[in-house]
Amino acid sequence: MSDAALPTVAEVRAAAEAVKAALDRHLAAVESRTGEEDPAVYAAFNELAAAAEEYDELLYDRYDEVTPFEIPTPEDPVPYTGPAEPASFSVLIRRDYAVVEPQRLIAQAERLIALDRDADLDEDAGSAGALGVLFGEYEPDEIASRYKEFGLEEGDSTLWIATSEEVAEPGEWLNSPFGHTDPQDVLHRFDVSSVFDEESEDYEDDEAAEEEDEEDDEPVEPGLAPA
Repeated sequence: MSDAALPTVAEVRAAAEAVKAALDRHLAAVESRTGEEDPAVYAAFNELAAAAEEYDELLYDRYDEVTPFEIPTPEDPVPYTGPAEPASFSVLIRRDYAVVEPQRLIAQAERLIALDRDADLDEDAGSAGALGVLFGEYEPDEIASRYKEFGLEEGDSTLWIATSEEVAEPGEWLNSPFGHTDPQDVLHRFDVSSVFDEESEDYEDDEAAEEEDEEDDEPVEPGLAPA
């Protein structure tokens, strides 16, 4: 990296401050957690991981130094220690979407309301109200297959299959649906993220560069000039 492209001292310091702020948010989320899989803790963890990675990169680019922190990733899952013969299992799904076209989202909700005289959309509710209308009409899988129609953009998603030795009583977990899942009871996990695509592209670029280097390093027979 050239000197002109180096991050500034101010940028490195700003990244360090972002890590400190993310640490505070993560601690606050942990202190007020509502269960083992509290979404707030999960979100704070990801924010802290992203801030730490950004700081580490800028620190290295500017000063050729690294931090001692290592953030665990889904590539190193918790080993399964749940029952070999489970009595039941749970399918836990999280799909994230970005609302990139709010007006399209609201227009779709208004179209549904026009077809159903009993439905209503609070004009002040905005996108949040429109989401309520859409999910009242469509199943999550249908929204996942038609997200572009609703002005949405796919983000990360994950699906966990967690086992249990007992069958849950009706209504037992409804107030905290993700708070009773032990990561060690997750039999299978399927993650989808653009991060993996970026890592794959980087790997392919590295492989291509290595192949070019190998071609450049091929021995030339005596008396013959390289082509």
